[in-house]
Amino acid sequence: MSSAPTIPAVQSTVTVAVPIQTAFRVFTEGFDTWWPRTHHIAQVDLAEAVLERREGGRWYERGVDGSECEWGRVLAWEPPNRVVLSWHINGRWQYDADPTRASEVEVRFWAKGPRETVVELRHQHLERHDDGRTLRDEVSGEGGWNGILQQFAKAAEEQA
Repeated sequence: MSSAPTIPAVQSTVTVAVPIQTAFRVFTEGFDTWWPRTHHIAQVDLAEAVLERREGGRWYERGVDGSECEWGRVLAWEPPNRVVLSWHINGRWQYDADPTRASEVEVRFWAKGPRETVVELRHQHLERHDDGRTLRDEVSGEGGWNGILQQFAKAAEEQA
């Protein structure tokens, strides 16, 4: 039996001029303050991006009409150092509930000093998606994780 070919993970790193606790808090508790309004999968505009702050919690969007559209689950919750999220969105930007077809977004926070934090994001296991190469191209592109982390960094420094 042969396994699916591995698709390289997408990695992005940003350094923010805030303490590690602040970086983690803004990334998780302040998720809606920095998530791009254009990045949603529902048919209606995004009203709120939600990340439930606990292992087993959901991360999802709430539309302007009150509808909810899931993105995945919180797989690991280790404040202020790490959070891992399942990514149930395929390359066609549709939710897929099957956990065997979900990739993972792991975010690590490293204190570089008392007022500086390195945030490293790794979107991995993309081969689990039927269209993982398409998804990888999208999340590694111009509107993908690099730009999103830049928005996070700006918000973290503004909220410090």
